[in-house]
Amino acid sequence: MSLPLEGVRVLAVEQYGAGPFGTMFLADQGAEIIKIENPNSGGDFARDVGPFFFTPDDSEFFHAYNRNKKSLSLDLSQPEGMVVFHDLVKSADAVASNLRGDVPDKLGLTYEVLKEFNPKIVCAHLSAYGRTGERAAWPGFDYLMQAEAGYFSLTGEPGGPPTRMGLSVVDQMTGLALAYAVLAGVTGARVTDIGRDMDVSLFDIAMSNLAYPAIWYLNEGHEQQRMERSAHPVLTPCQLYKSADGWIYLMCNKEKFWPALCVALGKDDWAKDARFLTFKERAENRALIQEMLDGELSHKTTAEWMTLFAGVVPASPLNSVSEALENPFVTENNRIQEIDLPGYGAYKTLRSPVISGGAEAPSNPAPQLGADTNDLLSQLGYDSKKIDKLRNIKVI
Repeated sequence: MSLPLEGVRVLAVEQYGAGPFGTMFLADQGAEIIKIENPNSGGDFARDVGPFFFTPDDSEFFHAYNRNKKSLSLDLSQPEGMVVFHDLVKSADAVASNLRGDVPDKLGLTYEVLKEFNPKIVCAHLSAYGRTGERAAWPGFDYLMQAEAGYFSLTGEPGGPPTRMGLSVVDQMTGLALAYAVLAGVTGARVTDIGRDMDVSLFDIAMSNLAYPAIWYLNEGHEQQRMERSAHPVLTPCQLYKSADGWIYLMCNKEKFWPALCVALGKDDWAKDARFLTFKERAENRALIQEMLDGELSHKTTAEWMTLFAGVVPASPLNSVSEALENPFVTENNRIQEIDLPGYGAYKTLRSPVISGGAEAPSNPAPQLGADTNDLLSQLGYDSKKIDKLRNIKVI
C-alpha cells in the first residue's frame, strides 16, 4: 500500500526546528519535501547545532528534524536563484516556509507572486508573530512565546520561580500547524484549482494552546495559577502522589476511576464517603485526599502499583528521559527505529507517531547539504552546462 501523501511535492524554505518538524511529518507520510538551503551560508544553521554529531557534517539535532527529505542548494537572494525556484514552483503543490514575518514578501514567496507560475500553489508561512502588524519584522523563539503567553505562570510548583516547559512545545506545535495548513490548502486547491496563502505563527499557536484557562479568564475573570504537585486545576485525584520508592501520577479524570482506585487500594468505603462522591466534593477535599493517598500508596513501589493499576486506574511512573526511552513499552513495540547513515552506520531515533495502515514510512537520514541538487535540476530539464554555470556563479 502506498503512503497517503505520495505525489505531493512541497518546497520547504525552512530552518532550525519549527518548520522542519512540521514538514518532516509530511515527509514521513510520503510527501516529497525539497529543502531549499542557501549554499553560501552553510544551509540550515541547525546543521551546526551541537553538542552531538554523528560525523563532523551530521548534527544529531539536525537529524532529529529532517529525515526523509531532499536538499537543494539554492540562493534565493540572487535573481538567477529565483528563476530556478519559479521553475520548481510549476511542479509543486506547496511552498512551506518558516521565516521572519517580513521575509516572505521580500523574497517573493507569497501567493500573489507565485500564482503567475502555478495558480494552484499553496504558500504556507510560519513566522514568529505573523506577516502583518507591528511585530512582523521581529525575530521570535519558543521560550519567548512561553513567557509571553503565560506558560511560565502555569508551570512548576506554587511559590517557585517562573518556569518554562522542558521541551520546545511551541515550536513543535506550530510545526504541526504548518503541516496542517499545507494539507488544508492543498486539499482546497485540488478542488478549486486555486491556491492561497496560509499563515501560522509561534505566538498565535502559543496563545491558542491556553484553551480552557483562556476561556475561564475571558468569561469568568478566573486566572489559573500553578498547582501543587502538577495537579489538574479542577479534577481530583489528578496529580503526583508518593509511593514507597518515589512518585506515581494518578489521573482519575472520569468519575468511574475514583471508585476503581478505591477498590484497587482496598478502600471501598472511600468511594461511598460523602466527602468524595463527585469531582466537586473531591476538589474541595483535595488536601485530605492527597494525605490519604500518600499514606496508602507509600506501602508499595511505583512499579508494584503500576502492575496493580494496569488498564484499570489511569496511572504513570515519573520517568527521566532515559527511563522514558528505555521503557519496554517503547523499546519492545517498534517505537524506536534505526536509520542507516553513510559514513557512520545505523543510528537510533524515534519512529513517526503517525501510523499509516498497511504502508511503511520511509527511513532515510537527513540529507547532506545540496545532495539532491543535480537530480532535481535535471528533472527540470537543466543540462550539465547550465547546472555548472549556476554552480560557478554560486547560485547553487
